[in-house]
Amino acid sequence: MAVKHRKQYLFASDFDQTLTFNDTGYVLSELLGISVEEFERKAKGMAKLNLVQQGAELSYLLLHDPEFRTRVRRDDLIEAGKRIRLKENIKQIYEILDRRIEGFHFDFYVVSASPVEVIQSALEGIVPEDHIFGTEFKYKASGEIESLVRATAGYGKVTRLEQLEAELGIPADHIVYVGDGSSDIHVMLHVNRRDGFTIAVSESKLVAQIAKRTVLGDNALATLVPILEDIAGWQRPQIRQLFESYGFLIQGWDRVQTDWVTLRPSMSAEKATVAEVK
Repeated sequence: MAVKHRKQYLFASDFDQTLTFNDTGYVLSELLGISVEEFERKAKGMAKLNLVQQGAELSYLLLHDPEFRTRVRRDDLIEAGKRIRLKENIKQIYEILDRRIEGFHFDFYVVSASPVEVIQSALEGIVPEDHIFGTEFKYKASGEIESLVRATAGYGKVTRLEQLEAELGIPADHIVYVGDGSSDIHVMLHVNRRDGFTIAVSESKLVAQIAKRTVLGDNALATLVPILEDIAGWQRPQIRQLFESYGFLIQGWDRVQTDWVTLRPSMSAEKATVAEVK
């Protein structure tokens, strides 16, 4: 039998808060006995430095903050990955993108600012290790972090995505990127500019105003809805049927357009108010 030609796409996803419910930094801090407040204070301090790429605050803390650098070993990153709470059905997303959308094939990759050891540990048995790209460190024999090899944050995500695009031979308009926060802005703008497809999984104005579609849901399968609708051209009954084949009924499916509007008094209004008071 002749093999039907399938359109090849690259599906790239962020990790923290996109495939998970909690951030790597919080989980690692808990593992070390560092309070949430202390971690946030340190991370915000790093974020203010112009030398730190957005999303790479944890990596720079691991390199430069004494409390993290002297205590964190490679094994701690692996253990943190095991403690991270993943969204449900990531493995099913991998399967559906691989062979359940007729006429299409999506290569599933994770591109994140989190340490690669954390992501690989969290997604063990779900996403192959060679499909996971995160921040890479060089380690001493003791397991202590020695130096930063590559930070997959900010524009670093764009670089990694371009490398995958070249290696897989996938055209720019066949790239789908999913993310949730500030470290995804550069790569989303890059994908959009080249006619790719972007999906936000949070209501953060930083990304929701950039992404072509926004999907909110606790189950990772919800991320597939824009792909099935806008790329594969499926209708809602067909999408419902697919989800039902995995044991899920879509109970709520609301689509709304969100406008963020901030109002302040005009200069003339302010002067009028002052005049009335006098």
